[in-house]
This record gives sequence, structure tokens and C-alpha cells, in this order.
Amino acid sequence: MAAAVGSPMTTTTPEALITTKKLERRYEMGGEIIHALRGVDLAIQRGEYVAIMGPSGSGKSTLMNLIGLLDTPDGGEYWLNGTLVSEMSDRELARTRNKEVGFVFQTFNLLPRANALHNVETPLIYAGVRRKDRLQRARASLERVGLGDRMSHRPSEMSGGQRQRVAVARALVTEPSILLADEPTGNLDTATSVEIMALFDELHAAGHTIIVVTHEPEIAAHAERQIVLRDGIIESDERRSSRSH
Repeated sequence: MAAAVGSPMTTTTPEALITTKKLERRYEMGGEIIHALRGVDLAIQRGEYVAIMGPSGSGKSTLMNLIGLLDTPDGGEYWLNGTLVSEMSDRELARTRNKEVGFVFQTFNLLPRANALHNVETPLIYAGVRRKDRLQRARASLERVGLGDRMSHRPSEMSGGQRQRVAVARALVTEPSILLADEPTGNLDTATSVEIMALFDELHAAGHTIIVVTHEPEIAAHAERQIVLRDGIIESDERRSSRSH
């Protein structure tokens, strides 16, 4: 993807996968304006493993929604993979979101009546991929997360950890630029959380760009970079040369 020829901003930090400039988001609640983001400047490079943290109301969920193209900013710019996405139409955003972002949610968001294989192939259906190709890619994605023997099982026939692995496989099947995880272990016990985060570590080691939104320090500790939001601004942005687990 590339920005339009002649755009004055085509040279904006081309090495960064994600760039935000003075990003703002406001909401109206009960007649009051809530400033969820107050001019966030951020650059995330391809292949980084980033944790976004902060207390309730800090703006971390709002930032996640903007990065994931689930929402649009009220001010500032958002560049994704060299393209200014903050000015896209809803149709363009949906198409770009399906191509560039793989989501992993706390609640799994699986189709309850569909087996694992069909759950994983669903994004490829929306992308217009032929049935033979999408089934092949869905099988490969499930095998990648260690569920090659559970493809015909429905969510109700799997453990919480297995369901989250299906969700990760679904997120990966479109080969997105970003794997965006929102509290990915929030519904899992401690042992299963360790397994899922070990999977994320493996995916990062394989070159994936991972952004995890979490309030749990032990989950954030897996990331090489921790960004803390407070009152809609970045309070701290720490890079570490080594990770603690």
C-alpha cells in the first residue's frame, strides 16, 4: 500500500509501520465532552512487540480502536503501512482493516455453531478468497497454533485456551501487518494465560508485529516496549533490551 502520488505527506516516517501525529478523539457523554486522546504522537516499527497500558479511562482502548481502524480520530493523522488512513472513507477503512489488522479479543468472538476451520476461514470469505485456497490457509493457520487435530471441533467442545488459539489463528490467516490483542488472557486461568503468551512470543520471534492492550503487568512484561497512557496522553514509553517473563 502506498500513499497517493503527489501527496505532501508521502515522506512521513516511511520506516514506521504505524505513525500517529497529534491524534485526538473526543466523545460526548451527558452533554459533557470527554477528551479520550489529547494529541498522541507515536511510531511503531515493523516487527515490534508493544504493550499499551493504563488505568481505566486512560485512553488505551480508544487508541486500540483507532490503530485497529475500528474508529476514526477527531484530529491529527494516522499513517498505517505508508498510507494516511485517518482520512479514509468507511468502505476504505473496512477493506484496509481486513487486510492489515488481525484482532484477538478477550471474549474470543468465535461463531458458536461453526467449527474451528470455518471460524478461521471467515475473514478470507469477506476478502473474496476462493474456497480451496482459504481452506488451505485456514488449515495451515490452525496447525501453526497447535490445533491441527481440532479443526472440526466447535467452540463449545474446546477449552478456553484452545478457543483463544482459534482466535489467534483467525487473526493470522489474512497475513496482517499487525496482530492487535485486547486483554487476550482476560478470560483465561493463569496456566492457560502462560500458554497463550508463549504463543505470542513465538509469533513475535517469527517476525510478527504485535500490539497488546492490557492492564496486567505480567502480560505487558512479554513485550519489548511498554507504552503507558494516562488522561489521553502518553505518560511513559519504555523500550527494554531484554524481556522478563
